[in-house]
Amino acid sequence: MTFDESVYEYLTEIPKGKVVTYGQIAEHLGNPKLARAVGNALHRNPCGDKYPCYKVLNSRGELSRSYAFGGIEEQKKRLENDGVEVINYTVNLKIYRYDNR
Repeated sequence: MTFDESVYEYLTEIPKGKVVTYGQIAEHLGNPKLARAVGNALHRNPCGDKYPCYKVLNSRGELSRSYAFGGIEEQKKRLENDGVEVINYTVNLKIYRYDNR
C-alpha cells in the first residue's frame, strides 16, 4: 500500500462527528514528521466522498483555506452536517478530536 493509500484508508476510520489533524494521521502512520506529506496526499485525494478529507484540520483545529473539494465554506458545511461545531473556521479539538489509541 502506498503512503497516499494509507492516508485515505485512515480517513475511512474516522467516525461521524469527529476530526483529526495532519500530524495525528502522520503519527498513526508511523512518522509524526510527515504531517506535510499527509496534506499533500489529501490534495491528491481521488474521491472526497469516499475518503472524507474534510475531517482533517491543522494542529490548532483550523479548517483548510484550500480544501480541495469546494474550499473552506464547503469543508465547514460538511463538518457541520456531521454534527461538528465550527466557530470562526475552527473546531474545538478537545471536544471533537478522534482518539483511536
